[in-house]
Amino acid sequence: MIQAKTIDGVLLRDMIVTGAAMLEKNREAVDALNVFPVPDGDTGTNMSLTMTSATREVSQKEYLSAGEAAAAVAKGALRGARGNSGVITSQLFRGFARALEGVERITPVQFAAALKRGAETAYKAVMKPKEGTILTVARVIAEEAVKQADKAPDDYDALFANILSTGEKILKKTQEMLPALTAAGVVDAGGRGLLLIYMGYVACLKGEEIPTEVNNESDGVAAFEDDHDSLDEIKFAYCTEFLIQNLYPDILEEDIDSFRRRLNRIGDCVLVVGDLGLVKVHVHTNEPGKALEYGLSLGELVNLKIENMVQQRRDNQAAAQKKAEAEKPAKEYGMVAVSLGEGFNHIFTDLTVDSIVEGGQTMNPSIEDLSDAIEKTHAKTVFVLPNNGNVILAAQQAAKLCEDKKVVVIPTKNVAMGIAAAIAFQPEVSAEENAAAMEEAAQRVRTGTVTYAVRDTDIDDMHINEGDIIGLYNGAIHTVGNNIHDVTRDLMKEIITEDDELITVYYGKDTSEEDAQALTDELAELYEDCDVEMQMGGQPLYYYLVSVE
Repeated sequence: MIQAKTIDGVLLRDMIVTGAAMLEKNREAVDALNVFPVPDGDTGTNMSLTMTSATREVSQKEYLSAGEAAAAVAKGALRGARGNSGVITSQLFRGFARALEGVERITPVQFAAALKRGAETAYKAVMKPKEGTILTVARVIAEEAVKQADKAPDDYDALFANILSTGEKILKKTQEMLPALTAAGVVDAGGRGLLLIYMGYVACLKGEEIPTEVNNESDGVAAFEDDHDSLDEIKFAYCTEFLIQNLYPDILEEDIDSFRRRLNRIGDCVLVVGDLGLVKVHVHTNEPGKALEYGLSLGELVNLKIENMVQQRRDNQAAAQKKAEAEKPAKEYGMVAVSLGEGFNHIFTDLTVDSIVEGGQTMNPSIEDLSDAIEKTHAKTVFVLPNNGNVILAAQQAAKLCEDKKVVVIPTKNVAMGIAAAIAFQPEVSAEENAAAMEEAAQRVRTGTVTYAVRDTDIDDMHINEGDIIGLYNGAIHTVGNNIHDVTRDLMKEIITEDDELITVYYGKDTSEEDAQALTDELAELYEDCDVEMQMGGQPLYYYLVSVE
């Protein structure tokens, strides 16, 4: 039973941490709730990585104010958001935090209202909200939570019972709301992930799993100002700091002096201050494990921190170089492309793309990954090619974060569309003309992909067995078989029209060049009026990506 009447910043942080842990524990199960039986279900992974970023941010210090803790959660979630599900999750926390600005301790009424504000914010972040998704689950839970809080303003136990029961009911209904979910026999993956987070909240509030509290209170001893860049030569690489508390009863002042001498033998810049009540320790050493071992002989260790000063210097030097680059006059245009596969990376580089962000079907880049790449591109206008339908929303959010330059997101849904857009770029025309030409070129491309089924399923009058080869076009499965070559050839019959002029075969890392050449030669014979080209894409999971235009 939940005993809490209000939630402060510390308890809210613990709820977030437990919610993230609950989601991570069930991440693979959420990933498996994919509409199509392809091996790239990543909703659970995207949401879990988003939550990991949120927990990292809120755990950096101890927030007594619930409003401040909520703001930290929202900041961390936004920085680490990946994929559509992660971006929407970050927006739920953003609205939640805005509703709690200035709130020290959250009442059930305020908590329910914050859930509602979060759902409203998430809906506004999506250009065309679709019911039957995580948005629906978040909205219905919030609406019912507000009603429950109005009936019992001081009862968190009743509120969360309502949240979980409502969540299960609406989650089950998502299967009826979207035909794709009905056909696949699954509920919405994002909705399931959100409900798992809320289940973690409940586990925390009931005391079933409460993480150790972070101790960030002042220790009352001297701070150590340590400028690692001022060192001419770094002889000892690891800056090691910790406190020793609850010293053992038989420890004497002489033992602390002996401890200081032992540290001097394994490093330099030694600082050991304090008394038998508490000891603060600092040392530069190549053996941080020994320093901790020596400290453990005196008492309990807390507030441990070990920093690699060599890496810090590299980072600082890189930052200085970046600053020097930034001081150079910016060029007019730059391009950022999301790509996964050695071959595609080389193609985009050859097309003068400035920055490649690793990511795609198996791992969507975060908003932070994209915004960093945009900021790194030293240009007044940056064109972003998401090259995945699940990355477009994250790219649009990243564009909003980069306020010092113009960012244009070309809504490319795959790498073939991205390549066509990059080819269409012309440095001598205006940004508006380029955007129009690039988007038009991308839209002319039609793409088929060939992969394998990860489970048995029935969809669109087709029975698919685990391990079958499947061909997809326009997000739908069109061909099924046991032979990669045959399935790809048959898929092309569904795509190619008499008006087409160019076919490009991009083969994946699990496809040999010989097999790809044999397919390319056969397509050239079948479609004599088309130019047929072959490129090494190097993409994982997908044997072929074939573009037609």
